[in-house]
Amino acid sequence: MTANLQAGEGWHGQLKLVYADRLNSTQLIYNHHQAPLKVQRPFYPEGEKVCHSVILHTAGGIVGGDLLSCDIHLQANAQAVMTTAAASKIYRSNGLIAKQTINIQVETGACLEWLPQETIVFDGGIYRQDLRVELADGANFVGWEITRFGRSARGEKFYQGEWRSHTEVWQNGIPLWIDRQWLPGSAAVFHSPHGLSGKPIVGSLVWLGSPVSLEIIATARSLFTQHSQLTTQHSQLTTHHSLTGVTRLENGFLCRYCGTSTTEVRNWLTAVWQMLRMNFFHRGICIPRVWQI
Repeated sequence: MTANLQAGEGWHGQLKLVYADRLNSTQLIYNHHQAPLKVQRPFYPEGEKVCHSVILHTAGGIVGGDLLSCDIHLQANAQAVMTTAAASKIYRSNGLIAKQTINIQVETGACLEWLPQETIVFDGGIYRQDLRVELADGANFVGWEITRFGRSARGEKFYQGEWRSHTEVWQNGIPLWIDRQWLPGSAAVFHSPHGLSGKPIVGSLVWLGSPVSLEIIATARSLFTQHSQLTTQHSQLTTHHSLTGVTRLENGFLCRYCGTSTTEVRNWLTAVWQMLRMNFFHRGICIPRVWQI
């Protein structure tokens, strides 16, 4: 399937947000949106220091020809947690590519926790996401991406289409992490050990801005064992075939997952995220309320 991008096709949605620290309270001081993107009114479940925001896609799903862009700026010392209201759905394409571009700037003393809910790429979907983060000295970023290829609950597999994910995190002109992934839809790639190995779900979490100890790396690895066991006790899911990895980076670390259970990967990455909050910010558990709906 050949991907094309034609001007004038689909939605051209935009979201521009600026967060600022005002007397130890993080406030959304600028909010510009263009349908189908918008952001809910900020709320503060853990006090005024940390602003929680939920991004909405009011059209319900993304189709070929859609162009979405998000620009997010955290001024000095601002603290924000951002997620999405629901899973993103990339529908089967008629040959046009659906594209989302996200640019994030985090200034000194600020931290963004970027935790969108999963993306479901339907068989035949053509999608590309570009995420670029610019960190100032003393800024931190934690973000994850969870992607399901095909509506596997219906037995659908990602045998047609194309998915690309390009992520770059920079600090003072130096790349901290650059990740480029490409998955062409085909039965061979879906089942190949060099592709998905028959596992429809991939996930990654990256923490950047502050170095981590070997103890944190070991803890992140051990949390998968704990939470995969928890998942197994309450369902019939088989977890022992999941593939995971934790890699120490020069100024952070990276977690990877490839498996069959959204619950499993979310449990693990959520536990790692909460561990980071405790270690670096002395914050307790605070799960976004939209995850519980």
